[in-house]
Amino acid sequence: MIRITSFAAILVSLPVMSLAERYPSADAIVSVGGPITEIIYALGEEDRIIARDTTSVFPDEVSDLPDVGYMRRLSAEGVLSVGPDLIIARSTSGPVEALDQLRGAAVPIVFVEDGFTPDAVIASVGTVGEALGVEDKADALISQLRADFADLEQKRDASDTPIRVLFALSIDGGRLNASGSGTGADGIITLAGGVNVMADAFEGYKLVNDEAIITAAPDVIIMMDGRGDHGGRAEEVLALPAVSSTPAGENEAFITIPGAALGFGPRTPQLAGELLAQLETVANGE
Repeated sequence: MIRITSFAAILVSLPVMSLAERYPSADAIVSVGGPITEIIYALGEEDRIIARDTTSVFPDEVSDLPDVGYMRRLSAEGVLSVGPDLIIARSTSGPVEALDQLRGAAVPIVFVEDGFTPDAVIASVGTVGEALGVEDKADALISQLRADFADLEQKRDASDTPIRVLFALSIDGGRLNASGSGTGADGIITLAGGVNVMADAFEGYKLVNDEAIITAAPDVIIMMDGRGDHGGRAEEVLALPAVSSTPAGENEAFITIPGAALGFGPRTPQLAGELLAQLETVANGE
């Protein structure tokens, strides 16, 4: 039986935050952060969004909205150019100077704390629902999410073989940039019943040497799908000398997951369930 223990949500403090304040009449919202945008859509309040950041790519129709830039490199001028009456953003948004400019322009900002657990997802929905003044809708979504996470837990507990996972964010000079603890990758691996082989070694993402990979002995390598360094380059990764001598390399066990799986929003139970199914395939030698 695979059992997991919950870990604390990662809370990032920013100067002068508005948390869960209510703006029920706001109808010109800039949404910053893929999970935030997904929550607003899941609450049925998407008509109130006038712009989004680069990480907001789901659902497909969100691409029709103006893009104000990457969430950690926002331009105050770019955000203000769309005329927002409310900004809802992940707590890791920035830079601080841009946020200070936005506050100086008297645009209210609601920050939603980042975290990589079911409780963090539920708290995010509550914060966004309260900010929009649609607490009833948020409560309904939270009830559904609780049921979905409970169903995921049952499926996870029915698995009987813990899979050792190495998540690689990218390849740099023949070395893997791997996930330690406190990341979305670590969170989704844990939710899917896997064991992040680097979780006890470090926090965040770090380039790991050959010895660390060989010692970790992962059963499978995971990367994000997509293009560039984040693409699932199975042949290149599995051919690395350190990887080729691990169970993952010997069995050519390599899978990809969508980038959204690292974001922790309303689709998290579904995405974790899909990863669980992939890990079970590896466990069964398929």
